[in-house]
Amino acid sequence: MSKRTIKAITFDLWDAVFQDDTDEPKRAAAGRPSKSAERRALVHAYLNQHEPIARETVHLAYDVTDAAFRKVWHDQHVTWSVRERLTVLLDGLKRSLPEPEFAELIRLHEEMELEFRPDFAPHVHEAIKALHAKYKLAVISDAIFSPGRCLRQLLKDEGLLDYFQVFVFSDEAGHSKPHPSVFEAAAKQLGCDVSEIVHIGDREHNDVGGPHAVGARAILTTVVKDRGSAHSKADAICTDYAQLAAIVEELNGSK
Repeated sequence: MSKRTIKAITFDLWDAVFQDDTDEPKRAAAGRPSKSAERRALVHAYLNQHEPIARETVHLAYDVTDAAFRKVWHDQHVTWSVRERLTVLLDGLKRSLPEPEFAELIRLHEEMELEFRPDFAPHVHEAIKALHAKYKLAVISDAIFSPGRCLRQLLKDEGLLDYFQVFVFSDEAGHSKPHPSVFEAAAKQLGCDVSEIVHIGDREHNDVGGPHAVGARAILTTVVKDRGSAHSKADAICTDYAQLAAIVEELNGSK
């Protein structure tokens, strides 16, 4: 059975459009701790001003919460919001904060990558602009600490936001990749069948297996990181975004 014509392209963000953790050297150069260390320090500072608590206790609680987050993310394809994540942490410590302080602690977590920003992948701007001329574009991305509103801001400030018609972020959609609903939601909002989508991402399980399970195609990108492309079941591999438009055209020609 021949494949349908590609009408829309969906992009993962982390290690696909953005280069994850490229903000860390910028933080270090500014004399700031890593994001992980700063998050723990923030929680300790907010709690400690009400009642003393050992740093080691906060760090352990944070580690346990992170492990629980990863378990839910992996098994249930759900990413807790930062509010949910910090609520679990504070509940585990049998502590609470006044709502204005809690809201500020959440904001500081969520906006950390707006202060020191990740780099964008080489040639991704040109690739997105070229594809926008012929296809509908969408973002399907998991939100770990940076919620959809912050991810939109990163795209906006790079002049890329308006090239995308649809955004499916896990903190807003209720599920994360590879759950079928995120790909189906993108297709519905784009006005096409899910089989008319090709998804671009860096992880085999989420960004290749996820689309394939719903009948979409997938391009594995190794532009930022190669996570096992030699054994990938992707419909194509992209090693350079300067070649992405041609790769999509070739896939469309083999429908």
